[in-house]
Amino acid sequence: MSTSPEVEAGARSRILGAAAEAFMRNGFATTTIDDIARDVGATKGLVYYHFRSKFDIFLAVYGEGMRRVRERVEPHSCGDGTGHDRLVAMSIAHLLNLMEDLAYHHVVHQAVRGEPSAALKSRQRETLRDLNRLRKDYEQMFHRVVSDGIDDGSLRRVDAPLATRTLLSNLNAVDMWYRRVEGQTDDDRRELARRIADLLIGGLTG
Repeated sequence: MSTSPEVEAGARSRILGAAAEAFMRNGFATTTIDDIARDVGATKGLVYYHFRSKFDIFLAVYGEGMRRVRERVEPHSCGDGTGHDRLVAMSIAHLLNLMEDLAYHHVVHQAVRGEPSAALKSRQRETLRDLNRLRKDYEQMFHRVVSDGIDDGSLRRVDAPLATRTLLSNLNAVDMWYRRVEGQTDDDRRELARRIADLLIGGLTG
């Protein structure tokens, strides 16, 4: 019996969520398909029905992580306000996404550090190149807004590429210490994100 596209999409989403948590908890090398299947509450057969290998799952989690953060941040890059205003809004949105999708962020960073060491098939190498380009495009989005802020005078004259890389590195480093706290509300997370963005972007003003 065939299943509906909605059911298949739901199963795939659950697999990605479970895999992201497993990769964050154990790292890519130690995580097994059995771990992922157990966390989903399904059989290995279901996992292999949707993905050919553990590395294919990793790539899919990487891609989903990039899709989610870009969807959250990009609208702020072209909104109203100065470059400074947009950069603050983008940074807060990035941090909120990190806090809410912490496991996906960890997987993206594992990919950036090159942690998965596998003999890649050509299709996997191509997918990884495409995902790395998406990540570079995301960095360029921040770079454009930093440059806008320098041009409109809302940010001081600095080396824009260096400022962009430093800002993103520090935003992403929050996943090294941030952990979900019981009882923490959306407003609590937003206030924390605002305070972090204020500290990081403060060096680019004045």
